[in-house]
Amino acid sequence: MKTLLEARDVDVRIGALRVLDRVNFRLEPGEIVTIVGPNGSGKSTFLRTLIGAHQPTSGTVTRADGLRIGYIPQKLQIDSTLPITVARFLNLPSRVGATKVREALAQAGVGDLAQRPMVGLSGGQFQRVLLARALLASPDVLVLDEATQGLDQTGSASFYRQIEEVRQTLGCAVLMVSHELHVVMAASDRVICLNGHVCCEGAPEHVASAPEYRALFGTGTQGALALYRHDHDHAHDEAGNCVHDHQEAHG
Repeated sequence: MKTLLEARDVDVRIGALRVLDRVNFRLEPGEIVTIVGPNGSGKSTFLRTLIGAHQPTSGTVTRADGLRIGYIPQKLQIDSTLPITVARFLNLPSRVGATKVREALAQAGVGDLAQRPMVGLSGGQFQRVLLARALLASPDVLVLDEATQGLDQTGSASFYRQIEEVRQTLGCAVLMVSHELHVVMAASDRVICLNGHVCCEGAPEHVASAPEYRALFGTGTQGALALYRHDHDHAHDEAGNCVHDHQEAHG
């Protein structure tokens, strides 16, 4: 089984700031991997580095030959004065044809939206259209950067169910950043906690019971649901282990 994406000792510096520190990572065909961590922990930078939109300062990123990547960004702004339909949007920048548009929208669970104006879509519909756009390339890897940001819990759960259906139908791997840890634990094969470097990783049940995870996010449902209400920092002891301090920010 060939590895789709691999990072080896990846460092990324932006100016004087070291955003990523010796990060190692592998993505295998068909698996769902989710990256979690606090704001500013380098999650989006890491995704962009993996797909080639950002170059590492040191270390290497290897992608399988001919790898097809479908990418769903955090946000995409459409000019509210632009009269563009969903079908037209999916045919930009190059025409893919009505059949592929219909198929992609159906795979994304919104097969009836082709002639709807983009500016009239709900948040959930808009994200499904972005999913359809990502699926046009028949990706080997589907990359989602907090794709459910702004959706309510019901909308997020529905979207992630659609992602799982896509994975089963297409056989693609899924790599996503999410702050919805309760969903992550249910939907992922592996979870990686990133805070500049990899703090802990493994199967969801392994990560949930890891001392590093509990130190960062607490225990039980409240800790899972409160991920982004935690500000945490950590250093390393002389053995190279994480030493964590965390404080819950209420609000």
